[in-house]
Formats: sequence, structure tokens, C-alpha cells
Amino acid sequence: MLKKIHVRDVRSGMFIHEICGSWMDHPFWKKAFLLSANEELNTLKTCGIQEVWIDTEKGLDIESEAVLSTPAEANKKVETELSKIAEVSQGESHLPIHEELERARKLQAKSKKAVTSMFQEARMGNAIKVNEAEPLVDRINESITRNPEAFLNLARLKTKDDYTYMHSIAVCALMIALGKQLGLTGSELKNAGLAGLLHDVGKMLIPDEVLNKPGKLTDEEFEIIKQHPLKSWEILHGSPDVTDVILDVCLHHHERVDGTGYPERLSGKPLSLYARMGAVCDVYDALTSNRCYKNGWEPAETIRKMAEWREGHFDERVFQAFVKTIGIYPSGTLVRLKSGRLAIVMEQSDKSLLTPIVKVFFSTKSNEPIMPEMLNLSRSQESIASAEDPAQWGFDLKQLTGF
Repeated sequence: MLKKIHVRDVRSGMFIHEICGSWMDHPFWKKAFLLSANEELNTLKTCGIQEVWIDTEKGLDIESEAVLSTPAEANKKVETELSKIAEVSQGESHLPIHEELERARKLQAKSKKAVTSMFQEARMGNAIKVNEAEPLVDRINESITRNPEAFLNLARLKTKDDYTYMHSIAVCALMIALGKQLGLTGSELKNAGLAGLLHDVGKMLIPDEVLNKPGKLTDEEFEIIKQHPLKSWEILHGSPDVTDVILDVCLHHHERVDGTGYPERLSGKPLSLYARMGAVCDVYDALTSNRCYKNGWEPAETIRKMAEWREGHFDERVFQAFVKTIGIYPSGTLVRLKSGRLAIVMEQSDKSLLTPIVKVFFSTKSNEPIMPEMLNLSRSQESIASAEDPAQWGFDLKQLTGF
């Protein structure tokens, strides 16, 4: 049986089924493990994590009064919270996603080349010229304006080898899209994009054997990883044209609203809107990306995980705006419909985040492909029953969606 408990109630001999938080914020990069060493117990209790799921069939149990939640209770709470966010407010009209994909693909390739060059300059100790990145951010902003889902979907697809560069591009695009949702314009929006693009440049000064270690980090290695926000600030603070917003996001994108983040344990007013935005965008892209030590979660699963442990981690207003930005079922999500058919979410509808536009292509009843059909669920009797794991079905969603 799975039970969610507070980290203060964890003891050796328990089987940790899942840690409630981003895997970038703790050194345990295996999803599930038996907690057997006092050193691991101490690390778990001091790394800033507040809650964990334990499996009592594989390890020690806990007194019932200490249980915070069961899976059914947690799922019901998440569904209730997401349904409150689901209504879509009328905003800008966008081009259909298929009309923007090719332009977005070319822009992504150009962005990767530019960011790789810029970060390599930082690795060699040369100053980063922030103004040279501004045209790139402008082009990404234009693509997001035409259709945000095209570029965001392409930026999410990255290899383990180019993660740091593509992660920076993805967070840049997410910051711009989220900024638009929050009402930012002009220089505010450009600063948000530049901050996302440069937030992780300090990783260029982290030893590769630590940054890309395929196993559990030692406490010392984890402390080295946690130095990257300060190293980003150090690289950029003397650069021409750098702004306070960029420096703020570089230094504070791993802070949490409850004050348990790093490096300065900020909370309340000192934690700026831009830093709060950076925290959400950074975590989402990290969790949906494949790394050398862990495969990424599917987008819809990631949104639900973040919603489950958002209290204390994320600013509530910013998190709700983020969900409205990318959807409860983000583009590229495999879903099972109430009819038993499988479909891929292609883009969001203008009615509700619970009724996106999908491409139906497979019948689970006959267990075979069917004629593909585009379906706007906001204008249909059909509805989503669940999000599905494409790996369990053996589908190549990139081939099916085109992105």
C-alpha cells in the first residue's frame, strides 16, 4: 500500500516509492529505493524535501495517524485543483500548429547553434554578450505569438547529450509564454526570455563527471551541483547589457516559496515574480526531459506531479498561469478517450483545458489502428478518460504528431 508521509516521519527500513519534488532538488535520482543507510536517511531529511510516498508492502509501515494522503485522495485533490484552472480565457488568436511547425523547427536549430556557442564562450572564461542574444529571444517570442505549442513541443524533445543547451532554449520559450499569460509585455517579456535562456550558464563551470553522473550523487557532489546558480550570477554580473532580472533568475530559480530552496532560502517579497516564474519553468522542462540518469515524465503526468506538491514549492498564481499556458493535457500527450479509442493531443481548444483538439488513431477494443481523425473535444460528446504512457503501447508519438 502506498502512503504519503512527512519526511520527518521517515525511518530506515522504509521503501521510498517516490520523493515529492523535482529530482533536481535532491541527490536521489532513482525513483524508488529501500532506505537502508543512516547516511541516506540524514540526506533525505536535510535536502529540503517535505513529503515522500512509501510502499508498505516493500518496507516498514508507519502509524496511521501520521499518513498525509493515500493515492486515491491525492489524485482526487489534484483533479479538483486542475479542474478549477481548466477554463480558458479568450486571448490572442493563433495560427494552427501545423502552419508554425516548420518555422519553429528551423528556429530551434538556429537557437541551439547560438546557445552552444555562447555557453562555450562561458566555459572558456570569456564574457557573454547579452545583447547578442536579444535577436534570438525576439524570434522565439514571435514564434510563441504565432503558436506557442509548436516551439514549446519541439524544445521539449532533446537528447541526453544536448540537454543543457536545449533546456536553456526550452526555459526561454516557457518564460515568454508564461509571461504573456501573466500580462508581461515589451522589455519585461524580453527580460523574462533572456533570463530563461541564460539561467543555467553556470553549469558550464560544473565538472561534467558530476553534472552528468548516471547514479546517486554523494552529499559533496550534490553541493557542487547546487553551486550553479551562483556561478551563473558570477559569469553574468559583469557582462555588458545584463539586467537585474536576468541576474535575479540565474541566482534564484531554485528557491521555493516556503524558503527551503537554495542558495539563499528566500521567501515572501524578496522572491521576485521572475524568480517564481523561473522555478516553475525550470522544473517542468527538467522533469519532462530524458537525462543520462533518468527518463523524463510525460507532460500530463508532470503537470499532475507538480500540482500534487506545488504547495511550498511554487507560487500559486504563477503555477495556475503556467498550467493555462501549456494545458492540463499538453500537446503531444497520449490519451484514452471514454469510447476506448486512443488519441494524441495536438493543441489546446479555446474552451477548456480539459477538451483539447486531438488526433484519434487507435482502437483499444480491436487493438488495431483506425483511420486518423481530428476531433475538437470542446465540440464533441467524446471526452478524455486518462492520460496514457506511450512507451507501454509502443507508439512513436513524434512520427504520429510531426513534432
